[in-house]
Formats: sequence, C-alpha cells, structure tokens
Amino acid sequence: MTGESTSLALPNSARAEWRQWLAFLRRPSLPGEPAPFGRSALGMARMLSLDLMVMIVLIGLIGAATAFGLELPDNALNSLELTAGTIALLVLVAPLMEEIAFRSWLSGKPGHVLAIVILFGGVLVSAMLAETRTGDAADMAVALIVLGAGLLALVALFLLRKRAPMARFARLFPVFFWLSTVSFALIHLANYTEGALAILLPLVIPQFVLGSILGYVRVHYGLWSAIALHMLHNGLIVAVVVTAAENAA
Repeated sequence: MTGESTSLALPNSARAEWRQWLAFLRRPSLPGEPAPFGRSALGMARMLSLDLMVMIVLIGLIGAATAFGLELPDNALNSLELTAGTIALLVLVAPLMEEIAFRSWLSGKPGHVLAIVILFGGVLVSAMLAETRTGDAADMAVALIVLGAGLLALVALFLLRKRAPMARFARLFPVFFWLSTVSFALIHLANYTEGALAILLPLVIPQFVLGSILGYVRVHYGLWSAIALHMLHNGLIVAVVVTAAENAA
C-alpha cells in the first residue's frame, strides 16, 4: 500500500531553513519528493552552516568542561595515524556507509527499505560465517555473500524505483526518524574505550544533533545531499585536527 506524503514550502532564507528544521524535529513527517539538484545544494549548504555553528558551541562546552578539570575518556580515534588512507576512510568511506545504513531507507519507499533489509541480512550472515569459520574458503564465501547482497539490493532499487512511500511507514515516520537518529549517536559510543555510560552519553550529543540534521536533509534534499554534508562535516573536523597537530609540532 502506498500513501501521499505532505509537502513543505521551500524556505527562502537560511533562518527560515533552520526554523523548518526545528519544526520538523517537533513533528517529523515525510515531505514530498526531494528538491531539484540546485535547490538541494543550497539547502544542504544552509544546514552545513547550522551544523558548524552547533558543533562550535558543543565543542566549546566540552573544552570549558575539561578546563575546569573534567577528564574525558579515551577515544579510539585519538590514536589513529592520519595517513592518506585513514583520512579517506574518515572523510569518504565512513560517511557513505553510515548514510546508507542509517538514512537511505528514511524515504519510506519500498525499494529503499527492501534494499537496506537485504544489505543488513547479507552483513549479518557474512559476520556469522566469519565468526564460525576460517580459511580461504570462508573468506571467499563471505565476499560472495556481501557481493550477492549488494547486487540483490540494486535489483530491488531498480524494480521498485517508481513506488511511492509506504503509507504505514509515513504514519510511523517519527518512530523511524528518531530510531535512526538515536542509533546513529549511540553507535559512536564504540569510539570510547572506557568510561561509565552516564559520562559517555553526553559525549555523543554532537552525533545526535548531526544525525537529526542529516535526517532532515535526507528526506528534504535527497540521500546524496546527506552524504555530501556528512563528508564535509568529517572533512572539516579532520582538517582542524591536522592543522592543530601541525601547529603543535
């Protein structure tokens, strides 16, 4: 069954865009089809500026807390050597994979939902196989399962490409949106190697806010816009870290 989704007026300024984002958070709902390419680029740029302002405030608060003696738990990312490969992983690969996993299906279209179910099923089966078997044959089987899942997902996307968002998905969209946003934040707890949950949860507030912005961008401006914004976000953070390391050297 399919259903009609509501359509929101396109904001005519950055502030109007940010107000629309806040209204969306109060009552998450599926808008109409994503805006055209040029309009999407503008909307994504506006939300990137909001993201940067929010991140500056949050990082400033964390910096102030550490200045007053708060000791932050160790973060696994702090020990990463920023080689060209690592930077590519952080700036290009990770945002692409995370957007596919957490937000590609937020359109509510049958093809997108079925594709992510297939992909997750393939990853789960391959992980179970890798856990129970070793050797070249097992490695080959894992690779074939992942490849097969990817191909089946593409087939689902193609065959169901014209289907509208599912009516039940649209009704339950607030649940799916917050599930995606919260899960995106919580998975970043894995970056910390120690610390009580009460200490760690506030440290993933930046990812929670970023996830809400990316979810808004995904359903209003398309998956590519969310991927681009996520890449720019990570790229700017990496640039700041690299610049700080060079100045400290």
